[in-house]
This record gives sequence, C-alpha cells and structure tokens, in this order.
Amino acid sequence: MQQIEFYRANEKPYGVFSNLYKRPITFEGVEYPTSEHAYQAGKPRKDSVRAWLMAAPSPSLLAMAAHGLYVWDVHPDWSKTKFDRMKRVLQAKFTQHPDLQEILLSTGEARLVEVATVDNAVNRLWGEVKGVGKNMLGTLLMEVRSEIRASLVSSGTAKKKAPRRRSDTKRLAA
Repeated sequence: MQQIEFYRANEKPYGVFSNLYKRPITFEGVEYPTSEHAYQAGKPRKDSVRAWLMAAPSPSLLAMAAHGLYVWDVHPDWSKTKFDRMKRVLQAKFTQHPDLQEILLSTGEARLVEVATVDNAVNRLWGEVKGVGKNMLGTLLMEVRSEIRASLVSSGTAKKKAPRRRSDTKRLAA
C-alpha cells in the first residue's frame, strides 16, 4: 500500500496535514488560527487556562504548553473525548478550505502517517516514530478523507480526475 508521510507544517504539499499548519478554522462557533488551537481549546477545564493556552505565540508552543498541563487543569473526560474532538476539528479544516481538501483527496487511498523523529508517548500516539505508534492523526485524516469523498459522490459534485502517481513512500521537505 502506498504511504504518504508528513510532519512539519512547512513541508510541501503535505504539511497541510499538520495541526500546526497556519490556516484559520471556525470550530464550535469560534475562529481559531490553527487546528491545533481548536483541538487544544477543548482540553482545559478552566476558562483561565484555556485563555492562557490560546495566548501562546505559536501553535508549536501552544502544543507544548497543553501537553504540560497539570492533571487537575485537564477536562476529566479528555481521554475519552479527544479523538472525537480531533476528528471534528479535521472535518472543519478540510471542509472549510477547498484547497486543503483537494490536497487531502489527491492522496487517493494512500496510508497517511505523521512521522516524528523524537520518541515520546505523544508522538507515538498521534503518529509513528521509526514505524512504531498508533498514528491516530493519520487514521483520523484517512477517515475524514473517506467521508468527504463519499459526501462529494452522493452530492454529485465529485471531480473526476486521474490519480497522480507517487512513489510508495513520499515525504517532501520544504
């Protein structure tokens, strides 16, 4: 099976799959500068902690700060709701931006994999490190891709384009 790897937001063309990619999305009635912001906004149980996170000067610093929250600052159901929230954030991102949706759909049936270099529990949950990990971000992206494709087919708006050929594994650096 063909595999497309991504990680950094500035990689062309697949950096758009990163939650750190700078493209605003509206989620739950709020406009966020990135999908990382929309996702992490659901993690804190207190508004003051959420405001502190949202004030981070970059999406990568937001992610680092959110991963370092004390357990008592995290919503008690977070471990049960985070994957659903991430999927809904991705649905918003890729339905609100047709250019990003086109890139996602252009991957065909390829396996999408967030490939990190630093081996830690977060990177092994959302992606893979040296082939090991749950790749939840990639899995959710593939689910969203299938749902968007099915929606376009059922609405009769699907474009008929010949699939682009790619090597079995492709990772493009910017």
